[in-house]
Amino acid sequence: MKTAKFSIGQVVRHRLFPFRGIIFDVDPQFANTDEWYEAIPADVRPRKDQPFYHLLAENSETEYIAYVSEQNLLEDQSGEPVRHPQIGEMFDKRPDGRYAPRRQSRH
Repeated sequence: MKTAKFSIGQVVRHRLFPFRGIIFDVDPQFANTDEWYEAIPADVRPRKDQPFYHLLAENSETEYIAYVSEQNLLEDQSGEPVRHPQIGEMFDKRPDGRYAPRRQSRH
């Protein structure tokens, strides 16, 4: 099993599509439904044997939750804040502009 390249609280962007977000959870390998996976066009469908990341994502129009394979993510180095409305529930923004997970139980 591969070690995750990105970490919780890190801001990333999609390699192919115009969206970015903050990682809030990591699956060591694909853990979504077969229907979700099969809905991805075969020519861009990622391998299942890699980490997949849950993102508080945004594009130019809206905010949403995304599930993205590691091969399709790049570190976002823009320094721009992410505007997703759930950020405050999960993260504290640090003085250096990075996001730190809030210290609270998840259950």
